[in-house]
Amino acid sequence: MAPTTLGTSTSMSLAGLRARIAPTPGYLDAATGGLPLRATTDALHAALDEWAAGRAFPTTYDVAVAASRDAYARIAGVDVDRVAIAAQASPLVGLVAAALPDGARVVVPDGDFTSVTYPFLAHADRGVRVDAVPLERLADAVADGCDAVATSLVQSRDGRVVDLAAVRAAAADVGALRVVDVTQAAGWYPLDPASHGPEITVCSAYKWLCAPRGVAFLTTTPEADALLRPLAAGWYAGADRWASVYGTDMRLAPGARRFDTSPAWLAWIGAVPALEAFAQVDVAEVHAHDVGLADGLRARLGLPPAGSAIVSLPDDDAGTVRARLTAAGLRVAGRGGGVRLAFHVWNDASDVERVAAALAA
Repeated sequence: MAPTTLGTSTSMSLAGLRARIAPTPGYLDAATGGLPLRATTDALHAALDEWAAGRAFPTTYDVAVAASRDAYARIAGVDVDRVAIAAQASPLVGLVAAALPDGARVVVPDGDFTSVTYPFLAHADRGVRVDAVPLERLADAVADGCDAVATSLVQSRDGRVVDLAAVRAAAADVGALRVVDVTQAAGWYPLDPASHGPEITVCSAYKWLCAPRGVAFLTTTPEADALLRPLAAGWYAGADRWASVYGTDMRLAPGARRFDTSPAWLAWIGAVPALEAFAQVDVAEVHAHDVGLADGLRARLGLPPAGSAIVSLPDDDAGTVRARLTAAGLRVAGRGGGVRLAFHVWNDASDVERVAAALAA
């Protein structure tokens, strides 16, 4: 069993969360984009009406950002002053890349999502070297010595889960900065916050957390704060936002909020119901449900369990397997030359049966 989330109070059952999402049989693509809660679509419709009527105010959106930040802090198991907000994950990883010295060595898993790798590769002109290694050798490569290690906790392509404890231990031994993208984990995989050392996590919340696209988070440790420069600092990063809109007297917020970027307002209105729901549900129950369905499918196909909510199946160049699943009314994704199926809270055993039947045909 994965580690439990720290600092999260739960008061909603999995059934209660499922009831808040419109049934969508055959949707097996949470790894591409989550389905919205009914309350999210209601909130967005109401916000659009307010905007159209000329009754939208920035201070109202600030309340949504604050509520979303608080909910994500509970999901991540960290204090709220350790959370910064942004629109996407890659600019947050870019803060780390810009902080590395010339000639730094960065270790990443081979085939990881490019929001994790490209920000470091963009610094090749100043000698930053990115070494991609097989996921199962990541901790060993870190132990050989590096300035930073960057990895997705759950791999986007095939759902493999990194041995984060081993990576953390190796990074601590060599004094490396750790960057962990939890985009494909937060919402179904229990997050275990770093207990010590410089660590940064990033998350885009539009997948397993079911928020609108344009909602992302950064978590830092005090040691990491000391290494990073708020390169996109603007009024929203100010200690007093509304006193930071003009001039050169820069007084940034303490803690991680100094890395805030100005929010895309409407997205955060829709994020609040989703993030608050996932902050209340027992993530261990979600994990057991999602992984149970995924491993149940793997068993039906004669495959060993993998302990992931994502199932990756091989496909031919013509995409025959994906076409067969699509023809059966199933929403899946083609990734890395295979077919990716992602099971989440709205799925049930009938989806496993539909996949097995489509493949058997």
